[in-house]
Amino acid sequence: MNAAPSRRAALVAGLTALMAAGAAAAAPGVAAPGDMSLGNPRAKVKVVEYASPTCSHCAHFNEAVFAPFKAKYLDTGRAHYTLKEFLTPPHQAAAAAFLIARCGAAAPQRYFSVLDGIFRSQPRWRAGAIKPVLLEVGRANGLTNAQMEACLADPAAVQALDARARRAVTEDGVEGTPTVFVNGRKVEVQTLADLEAAIGSAGKK
Repeated sequence: MNAAPSRRAALVAGLTALMAAGAAAAAPGVAAPGDMSLGNPRAKVKVVEYASPTCSHCAHFNEAVFAPFKAKYLDTGRAHYTLKEFLTPPHQAAAAAFLIARCGAAAPQRYFSVLDGIFRSQPRWRAGAIKPVLLEVGRANGLTNAQMEACLADPAAVQALDARARRAVTEDGVEGTPTVFVNGRKVEVQTLADLEAAIGSAGKK
């Protein structure tokens, strides 16, 4: 007589657990499987940035904020950083940049080195002539044209990128780039001082 209620209770408990897991996975500003990261994964400070290779503000952030932040916090093990992939116009160029950055071994160091080169190459872009610059950056990081063309045509890689980019919008609710979170809290960052203030505030909680 009690078997049916027990099964219903188990089902409800199972669904509740699944919903909780889904909510946790959808939390904005939290690293997820497939994201690229640098720094000490055990560090108390977790910085997450939603960025796009075709975003001019992201290029400025890369040079003015991320570079000194990396040297001071990531290279010294004081923080952990994750980049969330977001696509801004021209979307095809943004997607191509991410696919090239992930090409080959997809080691985090090379991934971020490729993205750094792409951000810094933005002033050289011309309408309809972005791809040659992206390929040049890839070659400078040890990739061949054949490798990159294969990565750009890889349907699994394209689908995975699309899923990450969609998740940033539909689940995380991010509307633009760069968007930065420190320990799961969205913060306004325009300078390294802004980021350090957010880090300091997070450390007091």
